[in-house]
Amino acid sequence: MDKQFYQEYYTLEREGWWFKARLSILESHCKKLKIDSKISILNVGAATGATSEMLAKFGEVTSLEYDKYCCEFLKEKTGIEAINASLTELPFSDNSFDLVCAFDVIEHIEDHEKAVDEIFRVLKPKAKYFITVPAFQSLWSNHDVINHHYRRYKKNNLNKLITKSRLKIEYTSYFNFWLFIPISVTRFILNALPRKKDKHSSGSDNEIMKSSKIANTILYSVFHSEKYLLNFNVKFPFGVSIMSIGHK
Repeated sequence: MDKQFYQEYYTLEREGWWFKARLSILESHCKKLKIDSKISILNVGAATGATSEMLAKFGEVTSLEYDKYCCEFLKEKTGIEAINASLTELPFSDNSFDLVCAFDVIEHIEDHEKAVDEIFRVLKPKAKYFITVPAFQSLWSNHDVINHHYRRYKKNNLNKLITKSRLKIEYTSYFNFWLFIPISVTRFILNALPRKKDKHSSGSDNEIMKSSKIANTILYSVFHSEKYLLNFNVKFPFGVSIMSIGHK
């Protein structure tokens, strides 16, 4: 990611509608795992720390981040000392963790097969994984470029990737379902229009709604409402993102 992005990202992770709603959904599913408070958790792609702070409610969290600048930024802003390393070469021994989380991470990695193999390797026997990724290549936009994504996924593609690594899938679903059509239309329009990047901004799509508190509140409420259906293991037929939960 671009350095300017982390300045925006720190605030967005804590105030932006997508990040807040997603974090609440992730926490809700972590609660369903019935996690013991003493478990060891690896959070890959800690970014500016919101997910690590959430996971700390469930156990001892080891945060890992590929970008060295982000590690420094994370330490300065939150006090979290993230390990600077790649998911394709985790600096941990086999069978080290009770839970490995990779929230919107593997789309950043060219060799995503090796990344998922590493998740399998460091998980203890029967231990859990929790992965989320962006969905549908048709939604590709400048936002994906700014985030240095290699791809977006369909559920079948993600399932094949996970099972190839010998991980066992327990639950997988699209989410951010209600907003799929408006986001698709917005992405289509943005892709069709020329975009001038301000030197003081990253050019990320996150900036579009940043200034509108009303839009932020409405979008949060719509996205967040999915949590209650997902808690009953409802599987949405499509969405902007995909989640997958399972075990070694």
